[in-house]
Amino acid sequence: METNNVRLISITPNAEEIMAYCARVSNPVNQENPEISRLIAYCIKHGHWSIFEQANMVLEITTSRAISPQILRHRSFSFQEFSQRYAEVDGYIEYSARRQDQKNRQNSVDDLDADTQSWFAESQKEVWDLAFSKYKMALEKGIAKECARTLLPMGTSTRLYMNGTVRSWIHYIQLRSEIGTQLEHRMIAEACKEVFSQQLPVVAKALGWI
Repeated sequence: METNNVRLISITPNAEEIMAYCARVSNPVNQENPEISRLIAYCIKHGHWSIFEQANMVLEITTSRAISPQILRHRSFSFQEFSQRYAEVDGYIEYSARRQDQKNRQNSVDDLDADTQSWFAESQKEVWDLAFSKYKMALEKGIAKECARTLLPMGTSTRLYMNGTVRSWIHYIQLRSEIGTQLEHRMIAEACKEVFSQQLPVVAKALGWI
Protein backbone atom coordinates (compact mmCIF):
# COMPACT_ATOMS: atom_id res chain seq x y z
CA MET A 1 0.00 0.00 0.00
CA GLU A 2 1.30 3.46 -0.92
CA THR A 3 0.39 7.01 0.10
CA ASN A 4 -0.20 10.30 -1.67
CA ASN A 5 3.08 12.16 -2.00
CA VAL A 6 4.43 15.33 -3.62
CA ARG A 7 8.07 16.26 -4.15
CA LEU A 8 10.04 18.84 -6.08
CA ILE A 9 11.81 17.75 -9.28
CA SER A 10 12.97 21.09 -10.63
CA ILE A 11 12.33 24.83 -10.60
CA THR A 12 13.71 27.73 -12.63
CA PRO A 13 16.90 28.91 -10.86
CA ASN A 14 16.37 32.21 -9.03
CA ALA A 15 12.75 32.06 -10.12
CA GLU A 16 11.48 35.03 -8.13
CA GLU A 17 14.38 37.24 -9.23
CA ILE A 18 13.83 36.22 -12.87
CA MET A 19 10.13 37.09 -12.69
CA ALA A 20 10.90 40.48 -11.14
CA TYR A 21 13.58 41.14 -13.75
CA CYS A 22 11.11 40.40 -16.55
CA ALA A 23 8.44 42.53 -14.89
CA ARG A 24 10.77 45.54 -15.16
CA VAL A 25 11.26 45.09 -18.91
CA SER A 26 10.05 48.65 -19.50
CA ASN A 27 12.40 50.04 -16.85
CA PRO A 28 15.78 48.60 -17.88
CA VAL A 29 17.88 50.85 -15.64
CA ASN A 30 16.11 49.32 -12.63
CA GLN A 31 15.99 45.68 -13.72
CA GLU A 32 18.81 44.61 -11.42
CA ASN A 33 17.09 46.08 -8.33
CA PRO A 34 17.35 43.38 -5.60
CA GLU A 35 14.13 44.58 -3.95
CA ILE A 36 11.45 42.34 -5.41
CA SER A 37 8.89 41.72 -2.67
CA ARG A 38 6.90 44.92 -3.19
CA LEU A 39 6.92 44.48 -6.95
CA ILE A 40 5.64 40.91 -6.75
CA ALA A 41 2.98 41.89 -4.21
CA TYR A 42 1.88 44.76 -6.48
CA CYS A 43 1.60 42.47 -9.50
CA ILE A 44 -0.54 40.00 -7.56
CA LYS A 45 -2.76 42.71 -6.11
CA HIS A 46 -3.42 44.27 -9.51
CA GLY A 47 -3.67 41.03 -11.49
CA HIS A 48 -0.51 41.41 -13.56
CA TRP A 49 -0.19 37.64 -13.94
CA SER A 50 2.01 37.51 -17.03
CA ILE A 51 5.22 37.92 -15.01
CA PHE A 52 4.43 34.64 -13.25
CA GLU A 53 4.67 32.85 -16.58
CA GLN A 54 8.42 33.52 -16.74
CA ALA A 55 9.38 30.67 -14.36
CA ASN A 56 8.46 26.99 -14.19
CA MET A 57 8.25 24.28 -11.55
CA VAL A 58 8.03 20.50 -11.95
CA LEU A 59 6.57 18.37 -9.16
CA GLU A 60 6.33 14.60 -8.85
CA ILE A 61 2.94 13.46 -7.59
CA THR A 62 2.12 9.98 -6.35
CA THR A 63 -1.61 9.34 -6.18
CA SER A 64 -4.27 6.91 -7.41
CA ARG A 65 -5.84 6.36 -10.79
CA ALA A 66 -9.02 7.79 -9.27
CA ILE A 67 -7.37 11.17 -8.68
CA SER A 68 -4.90 11.50 -11.56
CA PRO A 69 -7.62 12.22 -14.18
CA GLN A 70 -8.74 15.19 -12.06
CA ILE A 71 -5.18 16.53 -12.08
CA LEU A 72 -4.77 15.95 -15.82
CA ARG A 73 -7.73 18.24 -16.51
CA HIS A 74 -5.47 21.22 -15.79
CA ARG A 75 -4.45 21.75 -19.39
CA SER A 76 -2.10 24.68 -18.81
CA PHE A 77 0.36 22.11 -17.43
CA SER A 78 2.47 19.52 -19.22
CA PHE A 79 2.36 15.97 -17.84
CA GLN A 80 4.27 12.72 -17.95
CA GLU A 81 2.52 9.84 -16.20
CA PHE A 82 3.55 6.30 -15.27
CA SER A 83 2.42 4.01 -18.07
CA GLN A 84 0.69 0.76 -17.18
CA ARG A 85 1.29 -0.30 -20.79
CA TYR A 86 5.05 -0.50 -20.27
CA ALA A 87 5.64 -1.20 -16.58
CA GLU A 88 4.05 -3.49 -14.00
CA VAL A 89 1.89 -2.04 -11.25
CA ASP A 90 2.68 -3.06 -7.67
CA GLY A 91 0.59 -1.07 -5.22
CA TYR A 92 -2.59 0.77 -4.33
CA ILE A 93 -3.58 3.76 -2.20
CA GLU A 94 -6.09 3.26 0.60
CA TYR A 95 -8.68 5.96 1.17
CA SER A 96 -10.93 6.62 4.14
CA ALA A 97 -14.71 6.36 3.85
CA ARG A 98 -16.89 9.46 3.99
CA ARG A 99 -20.64 10.02 3.81
CA GLN A 100 -22.13 11.67 0.73
CA ASP A 101 -23.18 15.27 1.40
CA GLN A 102 -26.89 15.38 0.46
CA LYS A 103 -26.84 19.13 -0.17
CA ASN A 104 -23.62 19.36 -2.19
CA ARG A 105 -22.78 16.46 -4.46
CA GLN A 106 -19.21 17.76 -4.81
CA ASN A 107 -18.68 17.31 -1.07
CA SER A 108 -18.45 14.41 1.37
CA VAL A 109 -18.70 14.38 5.16
CA ASP A 110 -16.21 12.66 7.45
CA ASP A 111 -18.59 11.37 10.13
CA LEU A 112 -18.92 7.63 9.47
CA ASP A 113 -18.49 5.25 12.39
CA ALA A 114 -15.38 3.16 13.04
CA ASP A 115 -17.02 -0.09 11.91
CA THR A 116 -17.88 1.39 8.51
CA GLN A 117 -14.38 2.80 8.17
CA SER A 118 -12.90 -0.59 9.00
CA TRP A 119 -15.22 -2.34 6.52
CA PHE A 120 -14.22 0.07 3.77
CA ALA A 121 -10.51 -0.36 4.44
CA GLU A 122 -10.83 -4.15 4.47
CA SER A 123 -12.92 -4.07 1.28
CA GLN A 124 -10.29 -2.04 -0.54
CA LYS A 125 -7.63 -4.55 0.47
CA GLU A 126 -9.80 -7.51 -0.59
CA VAL A 127 -10.53 -5.92 -3.96
CA TRP A 128 -6.85 -5.08 -4.46
CA ASP A 129 -5.63 -8.55 -3.47
CA LEU A 130 -8.06 -10.24 -5.85
CA ALA A 131 -7.52 -7.82 -8.72
CA PHE A 132 -3.74 -7.83 -8.35
CA SER A 133 -3.61 -11.64 -8.25
CA LYS A 134 -5.65 -11.82 -11.46
CA TYR A 135 -3.44 -9.12 -12.99
CA LYS A 136 -0.30 -11.12 -12.20
CA MET A 137 -1.89 -14.29 -13.58
CA ALA A 138 -2.75 -12.44 -16.78
CA LEU A 139 0.87 -11.36 -17.19
CA GLU A 140 2.07 -14.91 -16.52
CA LYS A 141 -0.27 -16.13 -19.28
CA GLY A 142 1.44 -13.76 -21.68
CA ILE A 143 -1.35 -11.20 -21.80
CA ALA A 144 -0.01 -7.75 -22.65
CA LYS A 145 0.23 -5.18 -19.86
CA GLU A 146 -2.04 -2.86 -21.81
CA CYS A 147 -4.76 -5.51 -21.59
CA ALA A 148 -4.03 -6.86 -18.12
CA ARG A 149 -4.31 -3.38 -16.57
CA THR A 150 -8.08 -3.41 -17.15
CA LEU A 151 -8.30 -5.78 -14.17
CA LEU A 152 -6.93 -3.18 -11.76
CA PRO A 153 -9.12 -0.96 -9.52
CA MET A 154 -9.17 2.84 -9.45
CA GLY A 155 -7.21 2.81 -6.20
CA THR A 156 -4.14 1.57 -8.09
CA SER A 157 -1.22 3.91 -7.48
CA THR A 158 0.32 6.01 -10.23
CA ARG A 159 3.04 8.62 -10.49
CA LEU A 160 3.14 11.70 -12.68
CA TYR A 161 5.33 14.70 -13.33
CA MET A 162 3.45 17.99 -13.47
CA ASN A 163 5.21 20.91 -15.16
CA GLY A 164 3.79 24.40 -15.20
CA THR A 165 4.49 28.08 -14.89
CA VAL A 166 4.28 29.75 -11.50
CA ARG A 167 1.05 31.34 -12.73
CA SER A 168 -0.44 27.91 -13.44
CA TRP A 169 0.63 26.63 -10.02
CA ILE A 170 -0.99 29.60 -8.29
CA HIS A 171 -4.28 28.95 -10.10
CA TYR A 172 -4.16 25.19 -9.51
CA ILE A 173 -3.42 25.49 -5.80
CA GLN A 174 -6.08 28.15 -5.25
CA LEU A 175 -8.73 26.16 -7.12
CA ARG A 176 -7.96 22.70 -5.78
CA SER A 177 -7.64 23.83 -2.16
CA GLU A 178 -11.33 24.75 -2.10
CA ILE A 179 -14.07 22.62 -0.52
CA GLY A 180 -15.53 21.64 -3.90
CA THR A 181 -12.46 19.50 -4.61
CA GLN A 182 -12.35 15.88 -3.48
CA LEU A 183 -10.50 15.60 -0.16
CA GLU A 184 -7.71 13.41 -1.52
CA HIS A 185 -7.09 15.90 -4.31
CA ARG A 186 -7.18 18.80 -1.83
CA MET A 187 -4.48 17.05 0.18
CA ILE A 188 -2.29 16.93 -2.94
CA ALA A 189 -2.95 20.61 -3.63
CA GLU A 190 -1.99 21.46 -0.05
CA ALA A 191 1.22 19.45 -0.43
CA CYS A 192 1.95 21.34 -3.67
CA LYS A 193 1.30 24.58 -1.80
CA GLU A 194 3.85 23.60 0.84
CA VAL A 195 6.54 22.94 -1.78
CA PHE A 196 5.58 26.14 -3.63
CA SER A 197 5.91 28.17 -0.42
CA GLN A 198 9.31 26.69 0.34
CA GLN A 199 10.64 27.41 -3.14
CA LEU A 200 8.89 30.75 -3.75
CA PRO A 201 8.55 32.39 -0.32
CA VAL A 202 8.19 35.95 -1.64
CA VAL A 203 5.31 34.98 -3.93
CA ALA A 204 3.73 32.79 -1.26
CA LYS A 205 3.84 35.61 1.28
CA ALA A 206 2.27 38.04 -1.18
CA LEU A 207 -0.52 35.50 -1.76
CA GLY A 208 -1.09 35.18 2.00
CA TRP A 209 -0.01 31.55 2.04
CA ILE A 210 2.69 32.05 4.67
